[in-house]
Amino acid sequence: MTKRPEIPSDLRVLMAEIGPKWASDTTGHVRLMVEEFSRVLKSSPKDGIQAETVRYGTHERQAFEVFQPADGSSTTRPGLIFVHGGAFTEGSRHRSTEIYANVLYYFARHGIVGINAGYRLAPDARYPEATRDIAAIVHWMRNNAANLGVDPNRIFLMGHSAGGAHVGSYAYDRRHQPATGHGLAGVLIVSGRVRADARADNPNAKRVTEYYGPDVSTYDDVSPVSHVDSSSPPTFVACSEFENPLIDVYCFELAHRLGAAKGHAPPFAWMKGHNHMSIIAHFDTAEDVLGQACLDFIAETCDATSVQLA
Repeated sequence: MTKRPEIPSDLRVLMAEIGPKWASDTTGHVRLMVEEFSRVLKSSPKDGIQAETVRYGTHERQAFEVFQPADGSSTTRPGLIFVHGGAFTEGSRHRSTEIYANVLYYFARHGIVGINAGYRLAPDARYPEATRDIAAIVHWMRNNAANLGVDPNRIFLMGHSAGGAHVGSYAYDRRHQPATGHGLAGVLIVSGRVRADARADNPNAKRVTEYYGPDVSTYDDVSPVSHVDSSSPPTFVACSEFENPLIDVYCFELAHRLGAAKGHAPPFAWMKGHNHMSIIAHFDTAEDVLGQACLDFIAETCDATSVQLA
């Protein structure tokens, strides 16, 4: 098997240089990280993984890819649905030819069937339409679990940035779940904007308003963190040292609320040296601290005696 690529030293230097000034140009810095990590990820291993596109609605964005290990194993596997970011109004499951597929290649290489989810964006689809798209994908994976070789009781939902907001809305807010419940084994929030805000120090405030609407008095009610309780699914939370403003604050708030509700702190990763984009773009490189923490969470949340993680 081809080794996963190292993050080059010059890229590490660049990350260290732009990290402290990340908030001065979040859009430009995100674009730069996508370009740099896409070059690195071109040499990441993709052999043995099958990817198939599926449509689940009439809108062009209502589609996803299923990533499945092609090892011929008959073992029933965990499933994971990944939801990309983009500040509610932009972004795509194909941020580049490598990102965000790198996340699903990583999990598929470790024996987990993955979905790279697409969903509708504002202004075409305002709150809670993106969450409804995520609900439809969870429903699809559960209904097709047998054909996918997935255990329907071991489906995980993972979101980055705005994707973390949509994941959190589905996972924690019962208004967006079917009568039978969320149907999730666990949730992974990576740099998720899990609180809606239009504060002056949020450079994406206008995009938040575009999705959630102009009435800020509703923002607490539509925020995922407001709906955490003792019955919320097990959750893994991660954020980077250099975040888009307020996202790290809201990730810590989510962890605190989960801990207060459940009586124990959730697993949490704070990624020193990383920024809002590198925290997800570095998946499937040789740096494996966050990836392994995610795998550990999945294995520990499932029945460890029957979950096969390569």
